[in-house]
Amino acid sequence: MNFWYCMYLLTILISLFVIGATAGKYSKEINEQKASDKNNNQVEFRIAKLNQVWEKAIRMQLAPVRLSELHSDLKIQEKDELQWKKIKAEGLDEDGEREAKLRRNFNIILAKYGMDGKKDTRALDSNRLKDHDVKDGDTFDDPRLDKLWNKAKTSGKFSDEELQTLQREFHHHKDKINEYNIVMDTVSRTEEIHKNVISPLEGDMKEHVLHQKHADLKQRMRGLNQGFERLRKITHEGYGADSEFKEPRVIELWEMAKRSNLTEVELDSLKEELRHFETKVEKHQHYQEQLELSHQKLKHVEALGDKEHTMRNKEKYNALAEKAREMGYKMKKHLQDLTNKISQNGLQHNEL
Repeated sequence: MNFWYCMYLLTILISLFVIGATAGKYSKEINEQKASDKNNNQVEFRIAKLNQVWEKAIRMQLAPVRLSELHSDLKIQEKDELQWKKIKAEGLDEDGEREAKLRRNFNIILAKYGMDGKKDTRALDSNRLKDHDVKDGDTFDDPRLDKLWNKAKTSGKFSDEELQTLQREFHHHKDKINEYNIVMDTVSRTEEIHKNVISPLEGDMKEHVLHQKHADLKQRMRGLNQGFERLRKITHEGYGADSEFKEPRVIELWEMAKRSNLTEVELDSLKEELRHFETKVEKHQHYQEQLELSHQKLKHVEALGDKEHTMRNKEKYNALAEKAREMGYKMKKHLQDLTNKISQNGLQHNEL
């Protein structure tokens, strides 16, 4: 009798173990992956759709700097999505606001790198190294920007270094316009879906998502107007002696901070943090330049057919690519943190 009782207990324990292991295996989202796929190949990201985007980008042979930028954006997206999954598991985000924002950010990434299925009208050679070269005929796909830029080049108010700084600001503004157009397109598509909704409950949810997207559009448009006004002012007056920063993203953050409800003490503290951030941005830019030069050298050596020399250059290129991606992620994560920090201190309060 004791024997059969022991066997019975053993059977129950084995069953519980199998059920626990199975539940553990399938409780995670199918979209998440481990460090290796089923063929034991190393994967870049823990989320399947992000790996698919990365692999597609490699097949598209995006320029090295562009590929490095994409990797950083996908890493940020991965961090945010994994964080959202934890929040969702805890029963939060009931209104789906975070989920909607994640989806919107993902669509922005796809469109930004020409992987949204639409014809990419941007120049194929999109490495930003040319931002440093001041050339006649540079255009920004916007008549107002082109007119301002041509006026700045011929004004005689800028040194070569200042003209390079201003050109980076123009390119940054152009990127902001592109992002605005992407979000606006996403809103238009969501509104089309909204028209076909039958369920009242579904309609309320979609109405909320639309409200969030329109709020995002409004905020982006406000930023574009303020950014253009800054470019117009600098073009007419030149850079003043009190110019705090050189990098466009840092300048934008500083302008945001000055419009916020931060105290003088808080602004001084933030200014110091922004100086450190600007150093990080400049260092990242340096690595991107080295990465592109290394890529050009690698292609040249490969064309010569020297296998040993090619191997050495490839190792150097891969090391630079890894460093650029790592620094790119840290820089963008810091940018995200600074933006949130400024926004949470009443940025929008006195602009509504």
